[in-house]
Amino acid sequence: MSNYSWGAQDLSAPAPKKLRQIPVSVGLLLEDVDSGWVGEVVRTEKSGGMRVIVLEDRRGKTRSFQAGFGFLLEGEPVEIVEPQPKAAAPKKLVSASGSRAVTDLKARTARASRIWVEGKHDAELVEKVWGHDLRVEGIVVEPLHGVDDLAGAIRAFNPSPERRLGILVDHLISGTKEEHIVKEAMRVPGAAQHVLILGHPYVDVWQAVKPSALNITKWPVIARGTDWKTGILREFGWPHSTAEDIGLGWQRILSHVDHYSQLEPQLLGKVEELIDFLTSEDYGFLTID
Repeated sequence: MSNYSWGAQDLSAPAPKKLRQIPVSVGLLLEDVDSGWVGEVVRTEKSGGMRVIVLEDRRGKTRSFQAGFGFLLEGEPVEIVEPQPKAAAPKKLVSASGSRAVTDLKARTARASRIWVEGKHDAELVEKVWGHDLRVEGIVVEPLHGVDDLAGAIRAFNPSPERRLGILVDHLISGTKEEHIVKEAMRVPGAAQHVLILGHPYVDVWQAVKPSALNITKWPVIARGTDWKTGILREFGWPHSTAEDIGLGWQRILSHVDHYSQLEPQLLGKVEELIDFLTSEDYGFLTID
């Protein structure tokens, strides 16, 4: 509908309020006034000289709209304008883990020692936050894809003073099957001297991401008998039916993690301790209760 009216007008009337201009960016939650479509900006691009934004609703469906007028942001009418140009990133002096960044780094030859984590998602999270530190120290992180036969994996690795193992286990709390698995694994010859197994209390490493990093107050509680990751994505209103949905959901969560402060302390301390164990000759070994 036109914003102009023809004919006699009261020129003393105040001019219409100018709408706040919002540069388009991925993650904005917008409502299209004409259609009522509500969704998160998941992509934006130029098409035919116009700025097009793609909104994804809570069921994972998408629709494209032309940027400009006709949008609500938290109930406020706004004008969606061109994204802000990215400023040149300053040279980092601190890594994502909070350690001093080493510039002009040439990766150290990998040590024989390893950090093992339970799965691909654990490895990707550790790499994103501690990747710089690991390359400086020459430590490789490998996913185990489960710890059911942890004792057998340690036995095959054949740990020694030059081949240490640091292992991070999900949901390692008193009375769980994981606690029993760890105790059995530490009975493998050589493990007591050259293997350190630590764990965090979370059902899955996803929970080690602070809720505030995802703009939620807390992680949803998933009923027993329901696959935890599937349940989480369903609660978020994200696609959750296939293995690909699970992987894409994790990448969406991981995209919100840029710094160690966005992770729970229960994970941070364990990873730092594993790195110290593999790199410090005078590490004071801690036994597992």
